[in-house]
Amino acid sequence: MSSTILCTSNLSIGYKTKNNNTVIAQNLNLNFNEGKLIALIGANGIGKSTLLKTLTGIQKPLAGKVTINGANIHKMNPALLALNLSVVLTEKLPPSNLTVFELVALGRQPYTNWIGKLSPTDIAKVNEAMELSQITHLANKKHYEISDGQLQKVLVARALAQDSPIIILDEPTTHLDLLHKVALFKLLKKLTQETNKCILFSTHDIDMAIQLSDEMILMTPEKISQDIPCNFIQDGSFNRLFQDENIVFDSQKGKFIIS
Repeated sequence: MSSTILCTSNLSIGYKTKNNNTVIAQNLNLNFNEGKLIALIGANGIGKSTLLKTLTGIQKPLAGKVTINGANIHKMNPALLALNLSVVLTEKLPPSNLTVFELVALGRQPYTNWIGKLSPTDIAKVNEAMELSQITHLANKKHYEISDGQLQKVLVARALAQDSPIIILDEPTTHLDLLHKVALFKLLKKLTQETNKCILFSTHDIDMAIQLSDEMILMTPEKISQDIPCNFIQDGSFNRLFQDENIVFDSQKGKFIIS
């Protein structure tokens, strides 16, 4: 039985303004267990990023709480949170001359001393993360000399080097071609199996997520549900994902088709 790393208790997410609250979803009770690859899916604008920001402590919940290994993440100091949670965002990297090795090594910041010197343990963790992510051959290249697909693997390696029990990725396959999408999905799957970490990622590549994820979190205007993909296929949940009669989910083939 795998243990729960992160969970939500009666969580409400949304935005606070001076006059009122905009609620995106409420009473969410989600569990993220070790060794699981979990896909977050939903139509554009449904609130996936808001959910991820709340789960990672970037945004405060309207109600309820998010706990990681029993502690409320919105009350944790950033240094402690960094030991428990790694985040990979889609934003562009700031200009720098960092090599791939140096970029991955940034994941060790929660552990290094105040001058940021890497210990033999840090170096071993960086090398291990690069090996797991299959990017060792890129170590000495500048980060701007590699492709988008390779860079995405480098950012995953940086999160691995951080050595937290859960990694959360926001749209990691957005700018990738099909070949690199498949490679990244398979890498994430392999990492959950080999490291027993929990990996949660949001994606628009739903057909691929259905094939490779252990669990999915499905966001629709009515509710947010968590289950294994085959249960969502059986109960017709995927048909409620898009409010468009031209997009239909074929439960026999297990994928979306255009009618």
